[in-house]
Amino acid sequence: MKLAVCVTGASGAIYARRLLQLLSGRDDCETHLVASANAPFVWESELGEAMPESFEGVRRWDRHDFRAPFASGSNPFDAVLVTPCSMSTLARVANGGGDDLTARACEVALKERRKLVLMVRESPLSLVHLRNMTAATEAGAMILPAIPSFYAGVHTLEQAIDSVVGRILDQAGVPVELLPRWGAEEGATS
Repeated sequence: MKLAVCVTGASGAIYARRLLQLLSGRDDCETHLVASANAPFVWESELGEAMPESFEGVRRWDRHDFRAPFASGSNPFDAVLVTPCSMSTLARVANGGGDDLTARACEVALKERRKLVLMVRESPLSLVHLRNMTAATEAGAMILPAIPSFYAGVHTLEQAIDSVVGRILDQAGVPVELLPRWGAEEGATS
């Protein structure tokens, strides 16, 4: 499986860190990473640490390096995961355009009818945000708000993060065992 992870400057770096931890070193995933100009600042502000330059088994690309394989539809990627997705990134996806690798990755995913998961992280939502979510959905993107599922017995922040990141990986088709699923037998996890 080939995945592109795009980290924007929206609040929610903790989701990106957990997603990259789970994808790091997996033999069944070829993972590529691009971060926006603001992503490292938000990461450090929210997590109290510098955004790592690398993760095991993850290829990192400069945000203006269009030589990345996921910048072209001729190199089929299974999914593009924008985690977290800023509202300005959402606007570029919904309306087409942008001059960086994240915008291009999203554009390619849509035109090639591949999975594009936008983990939006904003509250409250304006009418502009909602219309952009509708336009992105109509174009083929999956809007996945950073909203934890509490039915799985979530008691810690880490479990709440896992409930969202698990859903992102479900959408990408990456199997993970994190928390019990709705209706699963007691003790079963996913």
